[in-house]
Amino acid sequence: MPKQTRTQARARRSARRTHADYTGGLYGSLLAASVVVGAGAHGPFPRLELALLLLATGVIFWLAHVHAQLFGARMAQRALERGVVVEVCREEWPIVEAAVPPAAAVLVSPLLGLDAAGAAWLALAVALAGQVGWSTAAALRAGATRSQVILSDAVNLLLGLLIVALKLALKE
Repeated sequence: MPKQTRTQARARRSARRTHADYTGGLYGSLLAASVVVGAGAHGPFPRLELALLLLATGVIFWLAHVHAQLFGARMAQRALERGVVVEVCREEWPIVEAAVPPAAAVLVSPLLGLDAAGAAWLALAVALAGQVGWSTAAALRAGATRSQVILSDAVNLLLGLLIVALKLALKE
């Protein structure tokens, strides 16, 4: 098989972006927010441990989703070839991507003068902003009207606020 040109590679990346599925990003952001709340329920959590927990949870859930796709829905439809595995790994990768900004927020929190509790709140805010961002991107990519984008964002913000309410109920 001949080597693909840069133009062909760019066209393939563009096609993937055009058909992007933002489910993993939404799910990953909500998962990250839940991890922050769950970790904080047991008192202040060391920053490095929280950042690693966020990233590790994202990777583990990514692997779980890849496994479910490959051995659930995909296996019945087509053979498990290397290309299929790579495609599924790429499709589910936004779960991990969504964990990176909250983890980074935890790691930079000392530069902002935040204590461990403040770092957790910052990570939670970043995760929720990511969730709304993924929602906006998905709605815009789907060709939603302005009111549909606002509705989608409002639903995702409400889900995020439920996570915040849980954090408050658990008293940090």
